[in-house]
Amino acid sequence: MAYRFRRVHRLLKTDEFSSVFRLRGARSNLFFQVYAAPNTLGHARLGLVVGKKVAKRAVRRNYIKRTVREWFRLNQAELPACDFVVRARLAFGRDNRNDAVTALSALFAKLARCRASSSS
Repeated sequence: MAYRFRRVHRLLKTDEFSSVFRLRGARSNLFFQVYAAPNTLGHARLGLVVGKKVAKRAVRRNYIKRTVREWFRLNQAELPACDFVVRARLAFGRDNRNDAVTALSALFAKLARCRASSSS
């Protein structure tokens, strides 16, 4: 398994984000809100939203995005064929990065359980 995060694994266009938001399949916790919508591509794709209300400085916003992308890159093989949009709700830094990654893993696990129960 090549752990890469290529262009085909990203949501890039506004209408791709809009279609995920429209379905309203979301789970949230203190750090993140994750939206999901099934796709027909056979692999998961990721979109990120980190607003200025969450973190004023671009350095902090970029750190949050890098952390989420890294988690996705390492875990994309286990994810279902869905489009995911991760919206940051609370800024975090190096001191509480592990808490944020654990919270993100928990949200994706919840979404996977939901998808499994709704498809059966």
